[in-house]
Amino acid sequence: MTSTSRPFLNRRLAEFGTTIFAEMSALAVRTGAINLGQGFPDTDGPEEVREAAVRALRDGRGNQYPPGPGVPELREAIAAHQHRHYGLSYDPDTEVLVTAGATEAIAAALLALVEPGDEVIAFEPYYDSYAACVAMAGGTRVPVTLRPPAEGHGPFRLDLDELRDAVTDRTRLLLINTPHNPTGTVLTRQELAAIAELAVERDLLVVTDEVYEHLVFDDAEHVPLASFPGMRERTVSISSSGKTFSFTGWKVGWITAAPALVTAVRSAKQYLTYVSAGPFQYAVAEALALPGSYFTGLRDDLRAKRDLLAAGLAEAGFGVHRPAGTYFVTTDIRPLGHGDGFAFCRALPERAGVVAIPNAVFYDHREAGAPFVRFAFCKRIPVLEEAVARLKGLAG
Repeated sequence: MTSTSRPFLNRRLAEFGTTIFAEMSALAVRTGAINLGQGFPDTDGPEEVREAAVRALRDGRGNQYPPGPGVPELREAIAAHQHRHYGLSYDPDTEVLVTAGATEAIAAALLALVEPGDEVIAFEPYYDSYAACVAMAGGTRVPVTLRPPAEGHGPFRLDLDELRDAVTDRTRLLLINTPHNPTGTVLTRQELAAIAELAVERDLLVVTDEVYEHLVFDDAEHVPLASFPGMRERTVSISSSGKTFSFTGWKVGWITAAPALVTAVRSAKQYLTYVSAGPFQYAVAEALALPGSYFTGLRDDLRAKRDLLAAGLAEAGFGVHRPAGTYFVTTDIRPLGHGDGFAFCRALPERAGVVAIPNAVFYDHREAGAPFVRFAFCKRIPVLEEAVARLKGLAG
């Protein structure tokens, strides 16, 4: 045992313990509960994409270190995807970088672009790795809170005045997530245009997490921030294959950005994983070229699952904030007579045989998120139906 009195863990990470996902998933295993906490599908993605990975393995493609920026076939496919879906043109050789999932892309971008003392504005509630990555970079996170309407259970929305007021002379970067996890909010063209104007006016860098780009419903539309005037040269756009193609374990993500930004992010990324997922990169290249019917079918399937779970949660007594994107639905537990999401979620597996995630873990202002709980609907229909049946007992 060391004699030092200094804690082992770097002080920047002292506030980050075991993630809530690990805790709740372990609780699901122990109780036999249905796990609607962690966001991963319970079925694999397209068979032809899986077979493409098998073929790459057998053909010896990617079994050794792939090129640092990613295999050329995938970088070309990413560039083609951005042009096909959004009309954005990127050079696959200088403006695309493949990463170990979107999480590494976020970490590498923040480590590269943020220095100690820089402020990073992020919308809360936020994906939990954001805070840790800002801390590792030595930055200061500045949360701007998305809030539900005062009346009813409509979508959470951004207060643009609050965002403008949060920008100071120390602000270096805006970290934007749309479609937004965990609230399911999809920023509108008008909101994105205002964010773009602010970034240009204050000369801010922007990192956009767009991993749910193809999971948008109803009248919502995903519009990349990089497509707005003045944003192409200051935006690092991040996405991944996991959410779109249901192969979350492959951990294939990417960034698209202007050459100078890609060079900066690659400088950090090369000392994290350097390279990863060699054979899977070839498979994801084929996945990105799937016909439009695949992406439409994905949305239709998830919309039906959203509607099933949202209706069941409402029947069980939750206040339901119907998401416009992602595969999560945020609920309000106050109509059930509860106000502490942590206590509610820790008791729910024993009470109803279902696991959810307390949204407060995604907030700096924990009190703002206290009454909200997140459920994932990226599961098979019979699983969701059983979860709904179990949750109905809460309303009694």
